[in-house]
Amino acid sequence: MIRFFDILFSLSALIVLSPLFVIIFIILKLTGEGEAFYLQQRVGKGQIKFNLYKFATMLKNSENMGSGTVTINNDPRILPLGKFLRNTKINELPQLMNILIGDMSIIGPRPQTQRCFDAFSEDVRKAISTIRPGLSGIGSIIFSKEESMLKDIKSIEIYDEIIAPYKGSLEIWYTKNNNIMTYFILIFVTFIAIVSGSPKALDYFFKDIPKPSEDAQNLLNIR
Repeated sequence: MIRFFDILFSLSALIVLSPLFVIIFIILKLTGEGEAFYLQQRVGKGQIKFNLYKFATMLKNSENMGSGTVTINNDPRILPLGKFLRNTKINELPQLMNILIGDMSIIGPRPQTQRCFDAFSEDVRKAISTIRPGLSGIGSIIFSKEESMLKDIKSIEIYDEIIAPYKGSLEIWYTKNNNIMTYFILIFVTFIAIVSGSPKALDYFFKDIPKPSEDAQNLLNIR
């Protein structure tokens, strides 16, 4: 049933948004480094890797610069137009193609790079590998402003030891509550979070969402 709605929603959105895609494609080809799309390998269902589509927002080979696959606040690798695309989440829209072909779902765990996937515990890796990653989801909503939230992170080790376990607990929660009702509620909450700029609506619908550790809360200043 969820797969049916994934196909319906992604195909409809691609048709409606196609004029916007064309405009952004042209602008990106004429500015920045001339690349319209950015393909990055992510870990999917069954730990099978796939190419995730995004609009290009960073310098080429950015994974080999600075903080690698973790993007920080005011990251110098971000292109001028890229900042706008990232703030509005428009850069994520090409993932609708991933959803249509079956790599992803509308709602699910965040699609992780191999480096970030490996930062999870074995239990988390095993759990999130049982379902398709999502364009949105519990982790994506709470970490919708991840770059600014991670502004005080001074090293990747801190990310692995404090932030990754919290992210993992959120995704474990979703795998245990993966059903059609949660799917539609999280789609609705995603729109509320985009409009309001806050994930607070999650607390109204879900009372048992994992809370961050004290260290994570202090670093992220959330919840």
